[in-house]
Amino acid sequence: MILTVTLNPAVDISYSLNEFNLDTVNRVNQVAKTAGGKGINVSRVLRQLDEKVMATGYLGGALGEFISNKITNMGIENKFVTIDQETRNCIAILHDGQQTEILESGPVIHEQEVNKFLAVFEEYVQAADVVTISGSLPKGLNYDFYLELMSKAEKHNTPVLLDTNGKILQQMLADGAKPFLIKPNQEELAEIVNEEVVNRHQIIDLLRSDMFKPIPWVVTTLGADGAVIKKDQALYYAEIPKIDTVNPVGSGDSVVAGFAAGLRRNLETEARIKFGLSMGVLNAMEEKTGSINPDHIHLIMSQITLEKMQ
Repeated sequence: MILTVTLNPAVDISYSLNEFNLDTVNRVNQVAKTAGGKGINVSRVLRQLDEKVMATGYLGGALGEFISNKITNMGIENKFVTIDQETRNCIAILHDGQQTEILESGPVIHEQEVNKFLAVFEEYVQAADVVTISGSLPKGLNYDFYLELMSKAEKHNTPVLLDTNGKILQQMLADGAKPFLIKPNQEELAEIVNEEVVNRHQIIDLLRSDMFKPIPWVVTTLGADGAVIKKDQALYYAEIPKIDTVNPVGSGDSVVAGFAAGLRRNLETEARIKFGLSMGVLNAMEEKTGSINPDHIHLIMSQITLEKMQ
């Protein structure tokens, strides 16, 4: 079983308009409301891969109830902790070929809710083969909360795949955190190392540095340009196939899902890389965020090429 953690989920609302005008009425052509959050995207893809998934995090109010119902209907085991404050909305306004986002910051987590989550996480992590921790932290929690979750997972020998923003990763690595896998994109890698990252060769040099040596897997995604992957002391460059992109949102989360499933299935290194990255490609081919067509997995994997760096 794979346990996914989403501490700051949201109801994702998408408004489609022909054009967007300020300081007047805008009439919406299409509305979509979905259960959102990076870890929920991971959970959704894992279910499409027929993995057993348990999802946890914080949910509150009517919006939390909406997400709870959605994930239960997807066949995901719902282990979210209820909080007093309301779960947030995240609004995307699609207009004129552009996307304008309005993101609520979300609830404040209080001490009793912190303690409640830590207690249930200790229970859930013992039943998990793999844990994924994704996304931002709600107000009231600092990066050391992620460190505490990782410590509990380590106590039970459960590998953690961590996907959060570069600033949080920087703080955690500075404090000696050693997740099993991290998945920074190029921008997040720049935040971790505190310098501009401009090309693949620089990424390769950075991943060879002492900072990343303790981390078994570092997957640096480069969008349509593929990825650079560190597995222990080996480095790979992965080139992905060119596709007609429909919706790239959630592709990074889909990659995390692919690596989590690949780990649980004990795939060999190169097969695991291709399997993990193929999920990001498949997600970009679908209209819905955090969605793949499993029938196309082998086709996409066959079109990913790996170059092992010397």
